[in-house]
Order: sequence, then C-alpha cells, then structure tokens
Amino acid sequence: METINSFKLNHDTHKEGIYLSSEKNGIYTYDIRFKKPNDGNYISNPALHSIEHMFATVIRNGKYKENVIYFGPMGCRTGFYLILNNIPYDKAVSEIYSCFNICLTLESVPGTKKIECGNYKEHSLEEAKKEIKEFLAKTVL
Repeated sequence: METINSFKLNHDTHKEGIYLSSEKNGIYTYDIRFKKPNDGNYISNPALHSIEHMFATVIRNGKYKENVIYFGPMGCRTGFYLILNNIPYDKAVSEIYSCFNICLTLESVPGTKKIECGNYKEHSLEEAKKEIKEFLAKTVL
C-alpha cells in the first residue's frame, strides 16, 4: 500500500503549530498540532474529547460553517485534523485562532448529555481550556 501523507511527516522534527497536511480538488486538510510528537506529553482523553466538542461546535456555527467537512482528534493525542472545502491556509489559520479564542469563552462543553455523546462522562472544560491556552501561547499568529 502507498504511504499516506501523515505518515510521511518526520515526527522527530515536527513541532506545535498549524500545518497544511494536504490539498486535493479544493479539499484542505489541516494538522492542528498541540503537542510535539513522541515527546511524552500528550493531551488527556477528557481534554481531547472536550476540545473536539467545543471547537467542532464553534467552527460549525462560524463564518465558514458551510465549508467544514470534518474536525476531530488525532489518535496519538497530539492534536487535531480539520478538513475544509475551499478555504486556503491563511483564511483557515485566522479562523482556527478565532474559534479557539471563542472556545475559551464557553462556560460548558457542548453536547455532553448522555443522549448526545457516546462517552458523556469523559469531559473536562478546565483541562480543555488549559490545553487551548497553551497551544495559543506557543503558536501566536
């Protein structure tokens, strides 16, 4: 099988930040890297899960809501993937920072009722906000 783009990335030198992972036919995949890979410092499951709910809700209610295809966590717990239709890097980065700043104003994690979430007990607003603040401090525009 052909090696996929994310496995071609040198994880020994990759750092925190926002990267264009791939672009094909106007579909842009962004790597939103909160943690340096293989550094032993990973996002906890409750924080990862909560950031997923928070950011997905904010961006799907934002100015590019019609362009959002997917937002979700990386299995390695070092960040997230955002897939957008026809939103190039500069616009995406600006929107990502804007959405994370809105996430910091949320007073609760959206979609955490048992009927709304398949693992509703594993959330932490406090941990999520801590991770977002650390990411923003490391990667300021």
